[in-house]
Amino acid sequence: MTIELPKSPSGVMTGHHHITIGVGNPQEDFDFHTKVLGLKCVKRTLFYDGETPVYHFYYGNDRGDESTLLTTFPLEHTGVMAKEGVGQCSNVTVSIPSSGLKYWRERLESHGFDVTEREIFGERHLDFRTPHNIRMSMVGVEDDDRKPHTQGPVPAEMMIRGTHAAGVSTRDMDFMAEFMEVAWGSRKVGQDGNIVRYEMGAGGTGTYTDFMVDPDGKTGSWYVGNGAIHHHAFNVGTREDQDRIKFFIEGLGYTDVSEPKDRGYFDSIYVRTPSGALFEACCSHDEGFLCNEPYETLGTNLMMSPQMEKDKEQILAIIGKVEG
Repeated sequence: MTIELPKSPSGVMTGHHHITIGVGNPQEDFDFHTKVLGLKCVKRTLFYDGETPVYHFYYGNDRGDESTLLTTFPLEHTGVMAKEGVGQCSNVTVSIPSSGLKYWRERLESHGFDVTEREIFGERHLDFRTPHNIRMSMVGVEDDDRKPHTQGPVPAEMMIRGTHAAGVSTRDMDFMAEFMEVAWGSRKVGQDGNIVRYEMGAGGTGTYTDFMVDPDGKTGSWYVGNGAIHHHAFNVGTREDQDRIKFFIEGLGYTDVSEPKDRGYFDSIYVRTPSGALFEACCSHDEGFLCNEPYETLGTNLMMSPQMEKDKEQILAIIGKVEG
């Protein structure tokens, strides 16, 4: 009898799908992402988990393509504040054209943000904190051919192309290195000071995971709270490949992998990594965000499940109405 062992998921995940962030006031969050960053809101819906209604906003390019997406949970009405620290998803870096670095520094500063320039891995970065204290960076990339949002307040030639690196804060890489290389199908491509970089798929912008090693840092929170990134999601092409990833990771002993969850526009499985950060393997549905809205009005209506639609006004009274 021949037993076929599960194959490593190396090459199955192609790069980022989205990054999900806990924020505060929904209007402030919406205005920051659409009016300052110039992203398009491609979907406004509600958090699928828990009893308390919470917005879930998706921001990206014209159609909300994978790896262009930042998503947020506005939590001001819950009063839940996250604690920043080690053992969590810590920051997000987005890709902009190299020619746009001066434009973006001036734009951010004109909106009141303190911007610091630095260079890591030979890349020029603009570092700042968002209105909800999230660490964000913009990095100049020469050859990023992802299509930007074309109808926003930022000229398309200067516009954000998508995510560049998903950041994680960790005390060490002792077990996380093995997880990234064996379980998560990634490969180490460099280290700059205390930052260790991995990539997946074809590599390059939109596929990096950067680990900030901080052995003496205080532990950060894991719950969904205002002021912290909740999870990083990575793109998987098919549900069959998603099942392969789950089966393989569980076979390694990481049995805290969730069952596939239908999020309306994609299916998700989640795993708590050895670093403490929550990762997601995410497979888009065929129609993506267009499954319940036409392109012409994409992201303009609050999409609610039928059983919640009857309570829409009461829910809006709790979570607040958003203009825009």
